[in-house]
Amino acid sequence: MTADLARIQETLCRALCADVRVVERPGDVLFVETPFVFPDGDTYAIYLERSRGGGFRVTDAGHTLMHMSYDNEIQKFREGARGRLFEQILADAGLREDDGEFSVETSGDELGRAVVRFGQALTKLHDLTYLNRARVESSFYDDLWESMTKIVGVDRITREYVYPDMPNAGDYPIDYRIEGGVEPLFVFGIPNRDKARLATIVLEHLLRADARFRSLLVFANQQELPRADLARLSNVGGEMVSSLDAQEDLRRKILKLAA
Repeated sequence: MTADLARIQETLCRALCADVRVVERPGDVLFVETPFVFPDGDTYAIYLERSRGGGFRVTDAGHTLMHMSYDNEIQKFREGARGRLFEQILADAGLREDDGEFSVETSGDELGRAVVRFGQALTKLHDLTYLNRARVESSFYDDLWESMTKIVGVDRITREYVYPDMPNAGDYPIDYRIEGGVEPLFVFGIPNRDKARLATIVLEHLLRADARFRSLLVFANQQELPRADLARLSNVGGEMVSSLDAQEDLRRKILKLAA
């Protein structure tokens, strides 16, 4: 068994080493070719620069964020839920960011491990592009807030509004209140089935209290809700936006209801 393990280890080492090549570049910089690739086939940019004391600085030369920016707004990765995950990935891997460039310092003895960890961190950072609204509730609310403030401004919106003229009102918070028009607009974000049921309960209590308001229900993906839950919510709710991707529909309905 020991002989088998040694042979397996030797085979794996040969295979892994065959996929890694170091190429000298101008300016005393080394480029590390690895099997790490982005979904579109582009290889990771991993460079080695010699540092004082005999160690190395491993850097991506800003390539990772540039690649992510092709189809994404980079600022979104620094805000809200994405921003917290972004910072956590850097902290866990010991990476620092300087003007869009990721890097880490390592000794010569730890260079192999450092390059592997660096590649893993770049993978996790790029995976943030898959962080969609349907999977991450906190991201959904961050995106909804951003969309609404662009439409009516921050000053007209109150988060976690509590309607005062209702028994136990604190138990039935309203996601957002938008000032404007004859009646206020209450906006409910609906990222999942549980929130659909909660919004139904809140709206029912508001109607029983004869509250004067207009309502707008904004879904992460309306098609993913069970029909029964959607039917109950439709009975007590007002206008609906089927998905946050329907930005023009959201804008039109907010401006109409809060005018």
